[in-house]
Amino acid sequence: MSPKTIVVTGASSGIGAALAELLAPQGHSLVLVARREPELHAVAARCGPLALPVVADVTSRDDVQRVVRSAIERFDHIDVWVNNAGRGMTRMPSELTDDDIDEMMRVNVKSALYGMQEVLPHFKERGTGHVINVSSMLGRIHIAPFRSAYSGAKHFLSSLTADMRADVQGTHPGIQISLFSPGVVQTEFGVNATHGGPDSRTLPNSQPAEDVAAVIAQMIGTRKADAYSRPGAVQMVLKYFTALDEA
Repeated sequence: MSPKTIVVTGASSGIGAALAELLAPQGHSLVLVARREPELHAVAARCGPLALPVVADVTSRDDVQRVVRSAIERFDHIDVWVNNAGRGMTRMPSELTDDDIDEMMRVNVKSALYGMQEVLPHFKERGTGHVINVSSMLGRIHIAPFRSAYSGAKHFLSSLTADMRADVQGTHPGIQISLFSPGVVQTEFGVNATHGGPDSRTLPNSQPAEDVAAVIAQMIGTRKADAYSRPGAVQMVLKYFTALDEA
């Protein structure tokens, strides 16, 4: 894969940090985005001189616009934008509040929408570009009621990704909008979830962040529209909906 300019949000830890540290040795120019300044600068330092840390809150459209400007000012253009920032929530659907729903939509959907919308004019001007939206298996199937609001937000993101792809490719077929749906990943996602929750690093069948990041890196090379983090995920989704139909 030829060197690219790649924006990664949520890059201060977890999947985002693992992806940055995987891509850096390949010669890519990286724009690393997160709110936590010390952690973000530490990741950027490990990635070397072609990594630009940008402290920003991607739930703010103004901040996302600033990320686009900073990336173009430093590297002249953007090839790939990875919408990885997000947060979980632990609360059963019968207990959800208005604030719970608003938070999950803001963090998991609006952040991705802002990224897509704000980088899109640049991609259209160049006639090419690639957005990867990091969703979740919970955005495909309902298997964790205690993650109800998060699951709902990721279902929204899955639909939004497909609709944006159809919208954009109608006039600009060189622009790809991809969806990535990982399973449980060994990060601080669980302990950082709103209202607490189980530690993702202790759950069965969880994957190292490095393994998950490797699939995203592969998507950058192939521009595949839809991918999962582990073999058998597609069959799991099909089995879920087949069981619903039979019921």
